[in-house]
Amino acid sequence: MFKDRIFGKTIVNFEKARHRMVEEHLIARGIKDPRVIEAMRKVPRHLFVEEAFQDRAYGDHALPIGEKQTISQPYMVARMTEALDLTGTEKVLEIGTGSGYQTAVLAELASRVCSTERVRSLFTKAQAILNRLRYRNVVLHLCDGTRGWPEEAPFDAILVTAGAPEIPSALVDQLKPGGRLVIPVGDRTSQVLKRIEKTPEGLATISLTGCVFVPLIGTFGWRPEDQGSADGLDHGLGHGNHSV
Repeated sequence: MFKDRIFGKTIVNFEKARHRMVEEHLIARGIKDPRVIEAMRKVPRHLFVEEAFQDRAYGDHALPIGEKQTISQPYMVARMTEALDLTGTEKVLEIGTGSGYQTAVLAELASRVCSTERVRSLFTKAQAILNRLRYRNVVLHLCDGTRGWPEEAPFDAILVTAGAPEIPSALVDQLKPGGRLVIPVGDRTSQVLKRIEKTPEGLATISLTGCVFVPLIGTFGWRPEDQGSADGLDHGLGHGNHSV
C-alpha cells in the first residue's frame, strides 16, 4: 500500500496527512474514544475515493466515489462510530456500505460487521477494496437495507448512513436489548443525528448534532420518487453525508 503520491508538483504523504486529519479534524473537535481515534489513524481513506481526488482524501469533507455519491467526511464518520460505544465484541449492522470506508472503520472496532448496499456498482467496488485490505470480519449484502438483515439479526449496534423520515421499525426489531442505533432522522434536506438505545423501559433517544445525508431509500425509508433529484437518478443509500 503506497504512502506517497505525486499530484502535479505536490508530493502527498498519505500517512502524515491521515495523522494530521485525526489531530486537526477529529481530536480538536471533541472525538475522545481512543479506539475510534486509532481506527481513523489506521484506515487508508485515500484508497476508498476516486483516484483523481486522492490528494484531498484527508481533508474534512465529502468526496465523490462514483454513481454521483460521496464518501462521508471524516469527522462525521468518527462521531457516528463513537456514538455506538463499541468495545470490540459486538456484531454491528451498517445500512449503506457506499465506498466501504465506514465499514472498514467499524471492522477495526467490532467483532463482526454486516453491511448492506443497494447500488450494485458501489457494492462491487467496496467488496473489492475491503477484500484487498483483508477485512475478514466483514460480510456485505446487496439488498434494501431499510429492512435490515433478518438472517444475521440480532445486532449489538446498528449504524445508518442515510437520512430517514423516521426510525425504521425493522431496525429496532433487529437490535438486541441494550443495543444502540445511530441514525440521521429528518426530512430530505436536513436531519438530526440521533442515538437510540433499546432499554427495558423502551427507546432512549439522544439528539447529537444537525447533519445532511442523502435520503434513506427503501421500504422503511423514502420512496425513490421522494428524493427530489433534479437529474432523475436513483442516488442510492447512504453514500453522501456531512455535518452542518
